[in-house]
Amino acid sequence: MDVCYRHPDRATALRCTRCDRYICGDCMRSAAVGQHCVECAQAGGTPVRRAARPLVRAAAGVPVVTYGLIALSVLAFIAQMASREIESELVLWTPAVADGQIYRLLTSAFLHYGPMHLLLNMWALYVVGPELEGLLGRVRYSALYLLSALGGSVAVYLLAPITTATAGASGAIFGLFGATLVIGRRLRMDVRAVGAVIVVNLIFTFTIPHISWQGHVGGLITGVLVAFAYVYPPQSSRTRIQAVASLVLLALFIALIWWRTAELVY
Repeated sequence: MDVCYRHPDRATALRCTRCDRYICGDCMRSAAVGQHCVECAQAGGTPVRRAARPLVRAAAGVPVVTYGLIALSVLAFIAQMASREIESELVLWTPAVADGQIYRLLTSAFLHYGPMHLLLNMWALYVVGPELEGLLGRVRYSALYLLSALGGSVAVYLLAPITTATAGASGAIFGLFGATLVIGRRLRMDVRAVGAVIVVNLIFTFTIPHISWQGHVGGLITGVLVAFAYVYPPQSSRTRIQAVASLVLLALFIALIWWRTAELVY
C-alpha cells in the first residue's frame, strides 16, 4: 500500500508529476500540468495555488474494511464447505428472493463456488481495495462495496434466467474497478491500465460459459455511478450529495426489486 512521503500514516494513489513521489491531498499543490508535492512546488519558482480540500478524506492506517471483507468471505467459504445447507440457503436464487428472502441479494456476494472462484475475487479485492479505502475513507468505501454488490445482484434478479443460482463477490469487485477508473480520471492519473483490466474482464465475462454477466455489468455500472457521486460534486456540498446519492441509489434498487417481485409473483 502506497503512502504519502510526508505523512506515512496516509494511504494515497496520488503522485507528484515532477518527482513521482506519493502525496496526500494536504500535500498536493496544483500545477499547470498535474500536481506537485510541496518541495517541487516551492522549487518551481512560480506561484502555485494550494490545492483545495481533498476530494475525499483519506483513511489512515491498515485497510481494515478490505481485510474484514476478505476474512468474512473466507469464513463464509469455510462454512460452505462444512455445510452445504448454507450455500443453498444464502445464494442468489430468484424464486427464493421473490418469495421474500431478500437477504440473498447481499449474502450471495460473500459466497463462492470453489476455491479458485474465492481466490480470484479475494486477490482482486486485496489489490484494488486498500488504495480505494485509503482514498475514500472507510464509510464511503464500505458503501461503495455494498452498493456495488447489491447492484450486481439486482441486475441478476432482473435479467438472469429465474432458475439460475449465483454467488460471488464479482459484482462488488467490478464496482471497485469502475470506481477506480472514475476516481483516477478525476485525479488526472493515468488510468489506461485500469481500463484495460476492465475490458479484459468483460471479454472473459461474455466469452466464458457460466459467468454471470448481469452481476458483473450491474456491479460495474453501480461502482461508476457511486464514484461519480463521491468525487465530482462541489466541495461545499460534497458530503451531503454523497449521502443523498447513496440513498437514492439504494431506493432505486428497492424499487426495482419490488417491481421484479411483483412481476414474478403476480
